Amino acid sequence: MSDRVERIRAALDSALSPTFLEVVDDSARHAGHAGARDGRGHFNVDIVSDAFRGLASLARHRAVYAAVGEMMTTDIHALSIRARTPDEARA
Repeated sequence: MSDRVERIRAALDSALSPTFLEVVDDSARHAGHAGARDGRGHFNVDIVSDAFRGLASLARHRAVYAAVGEMMTTDIHALSIRARTPDEARA
């Protein structure tokens, strides 16, 4: 697993205490893409957390972006997010 994936995982674990978390580095599929030229990557995040309870989709995404913080300007070009509560994950 890449260092970036581990750092993203650590940031999300710390901020949102997920019951499920999957981070996939999808950068290879975007080689040559304008955003990939500066060395930042494309990632998919599937996260389940009680922290999302009562939050609309936009607020959940903002919570994920806040958790990864500065990595959005140094390591991450694109972040695809699936953010659910434990109840939604069971449904």
